[in-house]
Amino acid sequence: MKLLKHVPAVLLGLLFLAGGITFFLHVGADQPMPGRAPEFMKLFGGTGYLAVIKVLEIIGGALILLPAQRAKALLILAPIAVNILLFDIYIAGTMGVGIPVVVLILIQAYLDKDKFKAL
Repeated sequence: MKLLKHVPAVLLGLLFLAGGITFFLHVGADQPMPGRAPEFMKLFGGTGYLAVIKVLEIIGGALILLPAQRAKALLILAPIAVNILLFDIYIAGTMGVGIPVVVLILIQAYLDKDKFKAL
């Protein structure tokens, strides 16, 4: 049972680390984006905004893999996860990875609720 407590954190860590690292390394083929996502990404492409978000994803993804730092990682990753969900709903018009990511964040926050008392 102790091992099961780490599953959401590992999944979130790997997901956010992979998302952040692939952005900077330009790994993988560019997939066509649904809805108004291409317009949205074109607007933010040259601003550097997405680069800052990806750096935060890498930091949060690394921190969540460390049990002592999970509450801090969730403070970084939760707003990013909500933005991913809102992007999926309102801009892309699809149900993408947003719902599972938010659910994993909520599960991890519940598992680590005692760690938030120290913050």
